[in-house]
Amino acid sequence: MAGIIQDQAYFDASISPRLDNDRVRYIGSVGPEDRNALLGGAHALLHLVNFEEPFGFSVVEAMACGTPVVASRRGSMPELIDDTRTGFLVDNVDEAVLGVRRVTTLDRSVVRQEALARFGRDRMVDAYLEVYGRVVNGGS
Repeated sequence: MAGIIQDQAYFDASISPRLDNDRVRYIGSVGPEDRNALLGGAHALLHLVNFEEPFGFSVVEAMACGTPVVASRRGSMPELIDDTRTGFLVDNVDEAVLGVRRVTTLDRSVVRQEALARFGRDRMVDAYLEVYGRVVNGGS
């Protein structure tokens, strides 16, 4: 497990006791140098946030590495994840556990292709230029 601890009390009470430093370990926040290898080699990215996240950059990063995402059906997640194609949208812990088990049924090359088609540099630059053009020309 990697990432920032948002709620130390929850981590200490619910996560830390389950770490065995063999099969389950917490490595903290990883920098850009290590992120691609970590995400690309991961079984899945768990994104079980309890708030209405407006985007979810780590979700797109994982999918760009071909790693499926299991995420709470909140905020922008339904817009980012194609349920049963690039990951699984879940409503509770039981569904998350099932999603983690099912990620092996997903084609990681499809996960990557979808992420690049929707969020790749060329696609995003073209979309920004289109929006800027509409603004400059007084359109909406």
